[in-house]
Amino acid sequence: MRLKTGRPDLAAYADRFTVPAAGEGLAVTFLGVSTLLFDDGESAVLFDGFFSRPSLLRVAFARIAPDGERIDAALDRVGLGAGGRRLAAVAPVHTHYDHALDSAAVAQRAGGLLVGGESTANVGRGAGLGAEQIHVVRPGEPLRVGDFALTHVVSEHCPPDRYPGVVATPVVPPVRANAYRCGEAWSIHVAHVGGRTALVQGSAGFVPHALDGLQAEVVYLGVGQLGVQPERYLHDYWAHTVRAVGARRVVLTHWDDFFRPLDQPLRALPYAGDDLDVTMSVLTALAEGDGRDLAMPTVWRREDPWA
Repeated sequence: MRLKTGRPDLAAYADRFTVPAAGEGLAVTFLGVSTLLFDDGESAVLFDGFFSRPSLLRVAFARIAPDGERIDAALDRVGLGAGGRRLAAVAPVHTHYDHALDSAAVAQRAGGLLVGGESTANVGRGAGLGAEQIHVVRPGEPLRVGDFALTHVVSEHCPPDRYPGVVATPVVPPVRANAYRCGEAWSIHVAHVGGRTALVQGSAGFVPHALDGLQAEVVYLGVGQLGVQPERYLHDYWAHTVRAVGARRVVLTHWDDFFRPLDQPLRALPYAGDDLDVTMSVLTALAEGDGRDLAMPTVWRREDPWA
């Protein structure tokens, strides 16, 4: 079978970048991969916080570590740099490097708890975070951080998981990428004191019926590797995430090439690793059939997915 070369053209989906811009108050800012900043002007929660984005060559053949300059530039741009506002929490959706590499460094710079399972805690310990800045969650139990309540629900990573297993000991970078094992994968329910709700599904994996009983107006739906799954898998994923929580808007994440620096225009992952065209075709049909809005976020822009 001939390998498909190149990558999907994001211009083909220009009409999907439709999440409304936010005014004052609660907003979500997409910062590449599954990094999302929820901010109401008073308190803020950051999911993942992955800004270093090392090159493919470095990930494949060298050791990786947080890039302080790239982290500082990103935090400054969203008002969380030195002298700026502080974070209430940093919450990786699991501990692969493209989610958790920078999480502890971000917590050191912008404050806030590092929140997750024992694998996340070991990422924090390896970076020198003290016990007072690390919170190991209890699945299904809401955690109040600032104006937000986060409920971690046990999930799965999308197959294949290239670095399975847990992070059993503190990770002290620089290390090879495979030191960042998947660890505990989460679906994270977000409830704001103002009444708005969302689900952050950073990886395109799921546990059947795990989200039953939860309600979320918006789902930030990770689609990395979804385009290389059997079509039945996409239908099941949609059913056990979007339909399970009754969301009316679905915003897609984890579609961009995370080996490319964030100060360059985003582009889709190459066909060698994923197929966004397949994902968009199947999810568009599912969204239209359900009467739900399917959108893509604009990087760096404060948006109001509840509008």
